[in-house]
Amino acid sequence: MIQGIDYWDNMIQKNLKEQDYNHVKVMGYDKIPDSLYCILRNTAKKFGNKIVFWDEWERSYSYRQFLLEVDCLAFYLQTEKKVKRGDHVGILLHNSIEFCCAFYAIQKLGAVAITLPSKFRRPEIEALIHKSDLNLLIYSETFAEWIKGYHLKNISFLSTKEEEKGYGFRHLNLCKPGDIEEERNLADPAVIMFTSGTTSESKGVVLRNYNLVNAIIVYQRILGIRSEDKTIIPVPIYHITGLIALLGLFVYAGAEIYLCRRYEANKILECVKKHEITFMHGSPTVYYKLLEIKDNYPILPSLRMLACGSSYMPVEKMKKIHQWLPNTKFQIVYGMTETSSPALIFPNDAPTSIYAGAAGKPIPGIEFKFLDDKGTELTQNQIGEIWIRGNVVTQGYYKIKTDLISQNGWLNTGDMGYYNEDGYVYIVDRKKDMINRGGEKIWCSDVEEELHRIRGVKEATVVGIEDSMYGEIPVALIVREKNINITSEEITLNLKERIARYKIPTQILFAEEIPKTPGLKIDKKQIKEMFVKEESDD
Repeated sequence: MIQGIDYWDNMIQKNLKEQDYNHVKVMGYDKIPDSLYCILRNTAKKFGNKIVFWDEWERSYSYRQFLLEVDCLAFYLQTEKKVKRGDHVGILLHNSIEFCCAFYAIQKLGAVAITLPSKFRRPEIEALIHKSDLNLLIYSETFAEWIKGYHLKNISFLSTKEEEKGYGFRHLNLCKPGDIEEERNLADPAVIMFTSGTTSESKGVVLRNYNLVNAIIVYQRILGIRSEDKTIIPVPIYHITGLIALLGLFVYAGAEIYLCRRYEANKILECVKKHEITFMHGSPTVYYKLLEIKDNYPILPSLRMLACGSSYMPVEKMKKIHQWLPNTKFQIVYGMTETSSPALIFPNDAPTSIYAGAAGKPIPGIEFKFLDDKGTELTQNQIGEIWIRGNVVTQGYYKIKTDLISQNGWLNTGDMGYYNEDGYVYIVDRKKDMINRGGEKIWCSDVEEELHRIRGVKEATVVGIEDSMYGEIPVALIVREKNINITSEEITLNLKERIARYKIPTQILFAEEIPKTPGLKIDKKQIKEMFVKEESDD
């Protein structure tokens, strides 16, 4: 077992003490705000006239103005929509000022925000609405036709209007905030966020105020986000990264946020250049797309730090980013919805470190253990299944009992990995994605790392497919670099000199892009289906 308290300095761990939240004991920060709304109120008192948001149409909002809009909307929700503490309020909004106002208004009332993925299809959203037991759904006017077609009962609705022309809730005539009796607790549920997967398999992760606030504080202390910083949100704001690692973090720091309604690489880098963005947090996919157009933006002097999470980032890709932006620190973050975003953070610049490839060290207040197939705890440099517990880890899923979370708070991440003598944790694969080729274990990330070293390979992913002789065999989907027509034979010959023969993909397909989930993670299920279809066509 390794603990975050062993790896960070006193300034980062200041006021970290054992806390008791409804009989759940964790190491958490002492005397912290009761909710994200309390964080906003504190920041607005300190930075009232400072700009907090620029929206899609470059309209700006100060902290004082934003707090007033939140308070007015909260009063409306309580008096007109009868929202009370503990109610479930769905948010189906884009990366927008309307999302931010709705989210913080819900937090003020002590209700639970259900963040619904605006990238999902119509039936998927309806399924999640039913699973969520909503009292109220707040949605963008762009989804009006969907809502009309749903079979929903006992749910109130609130729609935006004419977002392009101004604040989307102005039609409600929210002229005053009114008095609201606030009753919140750090142990109260604040958010239910559904994991990716099919709508039948997705689980509603219940995150409480203490989870979210601790996550934000640890991000601010380790990454050193200041009020002078500026960020753009290039990922869906309804995901845990957008919600906590960007929105929540920057409001806590009193910093500035540019809201980008949809991800467009050119638009992102144009914003970075024009508005002197200093920090960005995105998935590997976000950075892959930025690398494609890096020659159009050879110098971005304002960028002091980039964070990357959600899935594995190959070392070769990190090095390319370092070559492009040598003065910008690149830090890896490992986490998931169940950990309120962070669980591991790389403490310095990853691509120039001797530990490049590691996911980072456990954050303060988190414990990691690594178990073998029999449940025996492993020591350093031994690969095992990763279990974690601590201040940012969920206590459970909504209306689902599961053995993924033990009675004493340990969460089974489903990932395989190990730690070294210096406390760096390496993630080698998802347990379900590990390939067992006739008894030989193949970690997809190992093979993918080698594929990315080959000139002409822009992106690569490896999956296992069924085989009558070996049980499973590795195959690879490749995206070629522009104007480099590398062949599968050349790739295979290159790999033969560097990795064991049994690890080499037996089949290689080429594609224009790697299939992704709505959350921009690699869709390995779809990729496996591509190979099955290829075999059947043959």
